[in-house]
Amino acid sequence: MEAYQPQDIEAKWRKIWEEQNAFEPEANSAKPKKYILSMFPYPSGRIHMGHVRNYAISDAFARKYRSLGYDVLHPMGWDSFGMPAENAAIKRGIHPQKWTYDNIDQMRAELKRLGLSFAWKREFATSDPLYTKHEQTLFIDLWNMGLIERKTGLLNWCPRDHTVLANEQVIDGKCWRCDTPVVLKEMGQYYLKITRYAAELLDGLKTLKWANQILTMQENWIGKSEGLEFDFALDQGSIDKLGGAIERFSVFTTRADTIFGVTYCALAPEHPIVRKLQELKALSSAQLGWLETIQRAPTKDRGGLNKEGINLGLSAIHPLTGKTTPIWCANFILGEYGGGAVMSVPAHDRRDYEFAAQYDLPIVRVVAPKSGEAPVEAAFTEDGVLIDSGDFTNLTSLEARKAIIAYFEERKIGRGVVNYKLKDWGISRQRYWGAPIPLIVCDRCGIVPEEKKNLPVTLPDDAIIDGEGNPLDNHPTFKNAICPKCGAKARRETDTMDTFVQSSWYFLRYVTPPNLWESVAFDRSSVDRYMPVDLYIGGIEHAILHLLYARFFTKALRDAGHIAIDEPFSALLTQGMVLKDGAKMSKSKGNTVDPDDMINRFGADATRMFILFAAPPAKELEWNDNALEGCFRFLNRLWNNAKKVTRRGLPSIDHAALTSAEKLARRKVYEAAQKSEEAFGKTYAFNTVIAACMEALNALQDQTCDEVWSEGYFVLLTLLEPIAPHICAELSQRLFGREVFTPIVVPEGVFDVDSVTYAIQVGGKLRGEFEVSASADNDEIIEAAKKRLGDRLKGEIIKTIVVPKKLVNFVVK
Repeated sequence: MEAYQPQDIEAKWRKIWEEQNAFEPEANSAKPKKYILSMFPYPSGRIHMGHVRNYAISDAFARKYRSLGYDVLHPMGWDSFGMPAENAAIKRGIHPQKWTYDNIDQMRAELKRLGLSFAWKREFATSDPLYTKHEQTLFIDLWNMGLIERKTGLLNWCPRDHTVLANEQVIDGKCWRCDTPVVLKEMGQYYLKITRYAAELLDGLKTLKWANQILTMQENWIGKSEGLEFDFALDQGSIDKLGGAIERFSVFTTRADTIFGVTYCALAPEHPIVRKLQELKALSSAQLGWLETIQRAPTKDRGGLNKEGINLGLSAIHPLTGKTTPIWCANFILGEYGGGAVMSVPAHDRRDYEFAAQYDLPIVRVVAPKSGEAPVEAAFTEDGVLIDSGDFTNLTSLEARKAIIAYFEERKIGRGVVNYKLKDWGISRQRYWGAPIPLIVCDRCGIVPEEKKNLPVTLPDDAIIDGEGNPLDNHPTFKNAICPKCGAKARRETDTMDTFVQSSWYFLRYVTPPNLWESVAFDRSSVDRYMPVDLYIGGIEHAILHLLYARFFTKALRDAGHIAIDEPFSALLTQGMVLKDGAKMSKSKGNTVDPDDMINRFGADATRMFILFAAPPAKELEWNDNALEGCFRFLNRLWNNAKKVTRRGLPSIDHAALTSAEKLARRKVYEAAQKSEEAFGKTYAFNTVIAACMEALNALQDQTCDEVWSEGYFVLLTLLEPIAPHICAELSQRLFGREVFTPIVVPEGVFDVDSVTYAIQVGGKLRGEFEVSASADNDEIIEAAKKRLGDRLKGEIIKTIVVPKKLVNFVVK
């Protein structure tokens, strides 16, 4: 055979696959389905090794399941709206649309060089007007269901990008994209009411085959807590100080058993009482200055290690004791949880304790350990037995929580409630390159959805994108609209949607045949056929928000009557990062590897093989040029040894008639087949499959039987096809005349062995090895071990241990 030329072979097979539409799902197929989906990329301009890893993993599964007889949907598209396109427009003077679609063309060509078996006919970008049309239609449906509302709130605001940021987009107090310090700004925006689904989102986690780490991250983010909600009344002096505007405030606690230990109350800087004091200028100038500084800081960065606060000069009345309690404002209290007010029990809460110790506030213990004394110098935060707690003294914490909540409910002064840390999803963004929110603001009718027949609301091509404000708000005509209800002149909403909205339903779009894309967002019968996604693959950085929003969107669309499923992703695989020199690859660190360079040097198959061989998918992968070269050398050996295959089909072999070397080669080949089944079915450890195939090829080279060579190659090419598809397709066609890969059946007797090697131990210490017939009984095994040791076995044997097929251990004295 000629020398191995991967670039020529790979180009040939890419052309064949494209001409045959080889990887499109089969319409009306009777086959069982598999929906394999990798998280779609943002079109930033070039693919990187993280992309290669993600898509090599998903492609291995897609190809494997096709060989097993499944109808596989394995699509690709582009998450193409977002701020980077606007930044490019500002920096380079390129329209975001041109920048985005030029990048898509570049990245598509790079991905195709890898021979990925995507259903390219189902490719779309979320910035396509047709995608926007259907998304706006779904938005209106959710609006009409009452799942979207407009309300004001304090939001993270980037002064440079002029847009709202989610908490997760604020890194060390700065914008995640431009490193500008973030400030808090009160403004109106639209929210998706994800909190309505908090309980269902939490319960649904029990049905998912996801890693425990991911499930825990989701569970913690939703943050269910059960406790007591009640009001503290203000004393008359405090009511007067607030001008009679506020008479009480609400708190929530999970530790009702500690209520007799309250020594102060703490309010968030955004609490209405604090805002009222600011409005009335009822605080000192130093206090007002402190408040303004804290209120400008993102909530996630407040406090840090230092607990700070100010005494507001107000008092609350304890609902059980009737005593007055001072009210403070503290930097570590968040306005978005529990109403922004807490009853502070420094004896039994670490944060309250640190704050009380700093400001010399009383510390009153009301819960003691069930045995022994509580620590004097620190908060006792565990459950125990109540002390100094009126009629509830001597109850355990669990008993007291139930009894105190019941006491409050009987007297209608409080109630037991379930709270969630999860907050409604703010989706308004003050940027150009996003899907316009399809709402119209009318002076007579209020906020009204656009008529669906007028969709999509598209972006104006002539918007000025200069980094100053919202380009749509600054546009001379975009805002002009007619109210769909009354026909009066009105104003079109100028905010665009958070890009997480696009990625929350894109997986439903893929299932629909392209000939239906114009008429529907997704075809119900196709959704019923392919959903849920059988395996979803992507980075762990998306473990919280994207997955949570996609799960919520699925449930909301179910309730809108569009689909009939509860969860979008049955199984999840989160791949680890690709590192070089111990650090994440990044241009700023100068440690990137260009996939195109690797393909030019070694070919796509070797590059893909290395990515899957270097580490299990969920682990971090350290880039290693030598290991990539090793994969290339293995493929060369696979190519060069193919000339030893002389039989066109899978031969029939009498295993018993083979030599030891021939039997070993067959065993190694089918051990690799077993590894493949384990990897694709359970462990995802493709590295073990590749290693087993390498061992099998070594074993084949140590024997000369034509039938064993032919069988070995038939099996190995099937096992390696999901990993290195081009070379396997070429050799399979040349050697066996096949282009379709089918399941491997392990022949009977192939794992039978003539002899077994045992280790010998004396007193637990290794003394050698011996070989014995596989059919030998224990007496024969022990006798063979004694013979192997000879004079080295000294002393009286008091016990002999035989571990079948592994070792013999003599215990002597």
